[in-house]
Amino acid sequence: MQSFDSGGVRIAYGEEGEGDPILLIHGFASNMAANWIDPGWVRALVEAGRRVVAYDNRGHGQSEKLYDPSLYGAPSMAEDARRLLDHLGIERADVMGYSMGARIAAFLVLAHPERVRSVVFGGLGINMVRGMVGSGPLASALEAPRVEDVVNDTARSFRAFAEFTRSDLKALAACMRGPREKIPAEVLARIAVPALVAVGSEDVIGGSGAELAQLIPGAQFLDIQGRDHMKAVGDARFKQGVLDFLTQRP
Repeated sequence: MQSFDSGGVRIAYGEEGEGDPILLIHGFASNMAANWIDPGWVRALVEAGRRVVAYDNRGHGQSEKLYDPSLYGAPSMAEDARRLLDHLGIERADVMGYSMGARIAAFLVLAHPERVRSVVFGGLGINMVRGMVGSGPLASALEAPRVEDVVNDTARSFRAFAEFTRSDLKALAACMRGPREKIPAEVLARIAVPALVAVGSEDVIGGSGAELAQLIPGAQFLDIQGRDHMKAVGDARFKQGVLDFLTQRP
């Protein structure tokens, strides 16, 4: 693990392998280890001849914890990704994000299309446009004294996952209460790099991946059958679909 200064925020990151670079952006309440290392993504990509760069989003993992909700807007978090590419001297990279990381990846490719060779939106479908589950219940769940006090099933699952990843619950609550910028369909239509949308068929949190793919010119859709938001992450079909996409993209 290494770290760098991203506009005054300390961001932890790691890299492994050689070859074409791919930047991995994890989801809410997760971290690079839980999202990418433990499920075998880093190993699979390195074995496929890629230089893999992953980092902990602000407020997550080993990166700096911030408690001001205004510091967690997706455009600001996308600048952390851009600054990491700058820090490592990477002019252009494939980018893959999962869930919240997919939103961040979208803002990155929209703000800096010249830095993104291709993009994979994992675990987030049409709710990138419509908005995901309410931030209030999730933030309240993170602020509750105990997970047993949370009655909303979705909110409880995120609280339990945050405890599993040993996250800073106060920082995550601030992140959830931060700006929740939606991306209008007409803006997504501006994405001109090769794109893959990969969502579990049972993912009610991310929403329909097919509907999102229809909004992005030329985007491919990977339906991860039988998987929900949490279980799709390490699915072998997801990995193979991404490897095939990276091999075939221009």
